[in-house]
Amino acid sequence: MNKEQQPVKITREQLIDFLNEDLAGEYQAIIAYTIYSQMLKGAAYTDIVRELEVHAAEELQHAIKIAKQIDYLGGTPCVTPKPVKVSDDAVTMLRADLENEQQTDKRYRLRIQQAEALGEFALSETLRTIIVQEQEHEIDLSDALGIDVPRN
Repeated sequence: MNKEQQPVKITREQLIDFLNEDLAGEYQAIIAYTIYSQMLKGAAYTDIVRELEVHAAEELQHAIKIAKQIDYLGGTPCVTPKPVKVSDDAVTMLRADLENEQQTDKRYRLRIQQAEALGEFALSETLRTIIVQEQEHEIDLSDALGIDVPRN
């Protein structure tokens, strides 16, 4: 079942599994932002490089929050990131980050509904605070790409 087909009503064990997928995505983001911030070169990318370094630190905080929730729910946090796309083309890397942020935003909106269906309101509030930063990342990346923030 892919992410778009995930039901709102799930078991606690399914929620843990989905959160572990989300955690793997946060690890991916940490790595991608770290790598991209060092690979982007030139005056055109000076501002976004600094922003990507900030994003990496924020994604680490997201990972810690998700891992804490997985542990609270009785699960074991995963240790493997999703694959990171690497390219010599700056626009390709920034677009990959933007797509990842958009997917994360969608997943966390669904995860909030799933958490609330299970009565896990602290988890849903934690995810809401993460979504705020994920949307800021989408804005920063869209600005760097010179495009409007794509609508989900």
